[in-house]
Amino acid sequence: MIKFVLPLIVLLSAPFAVNAQEKTTYQLSTHILDIHSGKPASGVIIKLYQKNSDNAWQEIDSGTTDSNGRITDFLPQDKDNSGIYKLSFETQEYFEKQNVSSIYPYVDVVFQIEGNAHYHIPITMSANGYATYRGN
Repeated sequence: MIKFVLPLIVLLSAPFAVNAQEKTTYQLSTHILDIHSGKPASGVIIKLYQKNSDNAWQEIDSGTTDSNGRITDFLPQDKDNSGIYKLSFETQEYFEKQNVSSIYPYVDVVFQIEGNAHYHIPITMSANGYATYRGN
C-alpha cells in the first residue's frame, strides 16, 4: 500500500513545490497609521503613479490597504524600477466612514527609486495632518 500512496503524495505536492520557488518579490510597500485612533487604516485605496518621459503622471497600479493598513506588492522586483513615483492615498472615504471631517481628500507622496533596494513609504495621519518617511 505504501508504495502506491507515496508516489501519489509526491505527485500531488509537486505543483506546490514549483509555486514556492516562483515567489515574486516586490520593491515597494506602504502603510497607513491613523494616529487619532492609534490603529492601521484599512480599506484605503492607494494609487501608484510613475512620472513618464513627458513629465506626466501615469497610473501603473493600485490597491487597497489590508487589515494592517498595508499594501506590500507594488513594483515587482524582476525589472529596473528606477524613476520618480507618486503614491496617492485616497483618504476621504476612510475618514467619512469614521464620521470624521478631514481637510485632506487625498494625500500625494512623491519619491524617487534608485537601484533595486526595497522602499517602504508609509504615512501617519489624522484628519488634520500627516507625515511620511522612508521606512523599512
